[in-house]
Amino acid sequence: MTDNATRIDHVVLWVRDPLAAAAFYERTAGLEPLRVAEFAEGTVSFPSVRINDETILDLAPLDLAPRMDVLPGAADSAGHPVNHVCLSLPGDAFDGLRSRLEEHGVPMSGVSHGASGARGDATRSFYFRDPDGNVFEARHYD
Repeated sequence: MTDNATRIDHVVLWVRDPLAAAAFYERTAGLEPLRVAEFAEGTVSFPSVRINDETILDLAPLDLAPRMDVLPGAADSAGHPVNHVCLSLPGDAFDGLRSRLEEHGVPMSGVSHGASGARGDATRSFYFRDPDGNVFEARHYD
C-alpha cells in the first residue's frame, strides 16, 4: 500500500453514553480507548477507540447532534446508525473477539463463510451490536 492510498480515518457513531461505549469496546473488542479522561473532565466533546494505527471510532454523544451544523441536515443523523461497520481481523484476533463477546453475553449471528469484501471472499464472518444498536461485522481472510 502506498502512502497516498485512500484510507478510512474514522467513523463517528452516535451513542447514549460515550464512557460506557468506550468501556464496551475496550472490554469486548479489545480496542484502545482514547480521550476518555478528557471527555469525563469536559475538555473534549467525545472519546474515541482505536481500531488500528490509522483508524478510530469516535463515540459521539446524542446530545451533540444539535451542534452538528457543519452540513445542513447533519443533526438529523443522530440515532440513525450506519448499516454496519466491518472489522477485518487476523484469525486469532477474530476468535478472541468472538470469545470475549460471548463471555460478556453480547448477542451474535452465526459464523458465515465466503462473504465478499474489500479483500475478496472472507474465510469467516459474523455480526454483533454494541449497546447503542450500531451493528458490526467481524471477519478474517486467509
